[in-house]
This record gives sequence, C-alpha cells and structure tokens, in this order.
Amino acid sequence: MRYYNWKTELVRVTLPLATAAIFSTAFDLGVWPVFIVAAAVCTWLLWQMQRLNDWLYRGSGTEPPEAIGMWGQIFDTIYDMQKTSVAGHERLQALIDYLQASFASMSDAVVMLDAYGNIEWCNDAANTLLGLRSEDVGTPLLNLLRSPGFLRYYEAEKFALPFEMVSPRNSEIQLSISISFFAERNRLLFARDVTRTYRLEKMRKDFVANVSHELRTPLTVINGYLETFAEHGGENPRWDRAIAQMLQQSRRMHQLIQDLMLLSRLESLPKAADHQVIHMHSLMDMIREEILAAAKGPRTVVIECDDAITLKGQSAEIRSAFSNLAVNAARYTGDNDTITLRWRQDQGHLVFEVEDTGIGIEPQYIPRLTERFYRVDQSRSLDTGGTGLGLAIVKHVLLRHRGELKIQSVPGKGSIFACYFPLALAAKVD
Repeated sequence: MRYYNWKTELVRVTLPLATAAIFSTAFDLGVWPVFIVAAAVCTWLLWQMQRLNDWLYRGSGTEPPEAIGMWGQIFDTIYDMQKTSVAGHERLQALIDYLQASFASMSDAVVMLDAYGNIEWCNDAANTLLGLRSEDVGTPLLNLLRSPGFLRYYEAEKFALPFEMVSPRNSEIQLSISISFFAERNRLLFARDVTRTYRLEKMRKDFVANVSHELRTPLTVINGYLETFAEHGGENPRWDRAIAQMLQQSRRMHQLIQDLMLLSRLESLPKAADHQVIHMHSLMDMIREEILAAAKGPRTVVIECDDAITLKGQSAEIRSAFSNLAVNAARYTGDNDTITLRWRQDQGHLVFEVEDTGIGIEPQYIPRLTERFYRVDQSRSLDTGGTGLGLAIVKHVLLRHRGELKIQSVPGKGSIFACYFPLALAAKVD
C-alpha cells in the first residue's frame, strides 16, 4: 500500500486553489473563484471527517468507507488496528475463560478480589466451603467472612503462611486459606479442605500425649527397682554391668517421655500465658551449672549479660528452651572448648545466644535441625544421650513467645544458636 504523507495531501489541497487563482487573474474575476474552490475543499475535508466519525460511531466490525489519498490511508490503518485489537481481545477473553473454567473445576475454593477487597469472581467450591455465591460479586469479602481471626489475617497482609479456620458453611470442615497479590493490589484467595490432615494431626498429638502419660507410671516403677538393684549390687560384675546399662536406658526413656509430654503441651496451647519477669543473669548462672554437669570433660563457660534488660515470658518454658540449647552445646563440644551465653539487645530485638567452639554443622543439615528426632550424625545418638526433641521444643517455645531461632555454623569452628524476641517482651530495670 502506498504511503501518503502531509506533503502529498498539501499538494492535493493547494492545487485547486492555485488553479482558481490563475483562472481568476486571467479573466479578472476577483476573489470569488478562489473563495468558491476554498469552500469546496473545506467542505470535502469536513465530509471526510464526518464519514470517519460515522464509521467509528458504528463500532468495530464494519467495513471502512472508500476514500483516496491520506484519508483512505487513515481509514485502512484504523481498520487494521481494530482487527488487531479484536483478535487480541478474543485471545485474552479465551485465556480468561480457560482460567475460569480451570478454577471452576477445582475442589478448592477460588475467590478473585479487586484492590478494594470486593469479590470479582468465585467458583462453585467457594459456595461449598465459604458460603459465597455468584450473587455476591461486587460485595466486600469481609462483609461475608466475619471471623475475627480471618479479619486480622486479611488486614495484616502477611500472607507468607496460610491461615487455618473453621468453614463458615460447615463447622466440621477445617480450611487452610492462602492469599496472594496479583496485578495492581488485587488478591487471589484459595481455601482448601484440610479436615482429614487436621484430624490426623490431632490424633497424632493425642496419641503421643496419652501414650507418654501411660508410660510414665510403669517406667517410674522400673526406674525405682533398677536404682535399688544398682545400689545393692557388687556380687556379680556381669549383672552389675547389665543393670547399669538398663538404668541408663531407662532414664533416657524417662527423659524422652518428659520431652514428648512437654512438646505435646506446647503444641496444644498457641500462646504462652502468665508472663513473668525473668532475670537473665540468674537464669544464665543456672544454665552454666547444667552445662558443666552435662559435659564429659572440662568446658569454659562465659556469660555476657546486659543486666539492664529482663525478659517477660513463661519462666519454665524459657528455661527449658535455653537449657536445651546450652546442653546441646555441651554435648557437641570437646575438652577445653568454650561456650558463651550472651544476652543483649540488637536492632529492635532481644537476643539470647549460645555460641560454642565445637565441631560445627554442615550447612545442608541446618534447615532440618528443629525436626523431631532428627540427628546430623546418628552414630552419636547413644554417646550424647539426647532425645532428639530438644530443638523442636526450642522452636515451639519461641513460637509461643513470638520469637525466632536462627542458626549459624562453620564446620570445625563452632556454632551460634540465637533466639530473637520482640522488644515488646523487654522489661528494663531502673
């Protein structure tokens, strides 16, 4: 297609005017021929504009008017742009229809929200799990889901972790809700039925709690008899050695049951209650004695404590967490290694650190250290005498106190286990 520019159109317009001017001069007709031609040119331009306006008003899908020169080029260009736009719109609509059909077939509830929290679309599962209907489109979600916990989760906009709640449609259904942002602050909400997983987890917790409780009494009796036998032994070295080993393992099993019961209790209660003011220097002195008792050789224990800051929390739980970290350091360090207990304030947090110069941990093992019964080196299980639950207990105690455990380690040089608490748990001493 030939391309017309403004110069071509200028020649097309001025040529009749120049001809009229020459004709008027030759026959001495004045300005009237020029005026008439100029009026005709203007009328023609206005007519082309009217044709363009009428065609655009009719909308896309209609053929453009026939025209010559630049006007024909304008009509054809706009028509091509319309076809491209329609094709792009059809592809986009097909993609939207495909995604909506995919979401509609899901068993999970899917809800699309605009930037103001109004419902734009939801699938059929949203009605089953959340009680939302297609008639609710345009309604603010928070007007329909009135759970106080969900309201806090939604308004906090901290969607890294899912939120669990009971279905407002069926109280026997447990939901896991996750929200993510897309486009310009729009939100996409997914709600999944996790009732079976929730019940299995509850059964596991109940089983561990019940079994631990039932084992404690017979194990106490066994411990008592073994201790009596150990005290009155000496006649047969073979029996004495066997009784000593049984007593050692019985005590280890007793400690395992105690840790399981503590872990079960920590999991069953979401937040620590009865916060007391904990004087950290006194607590760290007690922990130092536990380190020296647990270590199988000489250790150097250093205490660095900011005495001006105390911690508000559940005293028994905090002591258990800090003691687990310290005793672990004692078990995984050698003779003449140094263990440092440090309490300080750092960049908006309260920090308790246990630093050692022991064997260290390989980086690939660190993310799994807080799992139950996980050990980096299974061959050291009997040597260290631990239950494999210490760091799991630490993690749950910190969660109940809005804290976080951070681990740094260099193999062969040592490790730092740091507990970070919010400043809201600080109590300054005058």
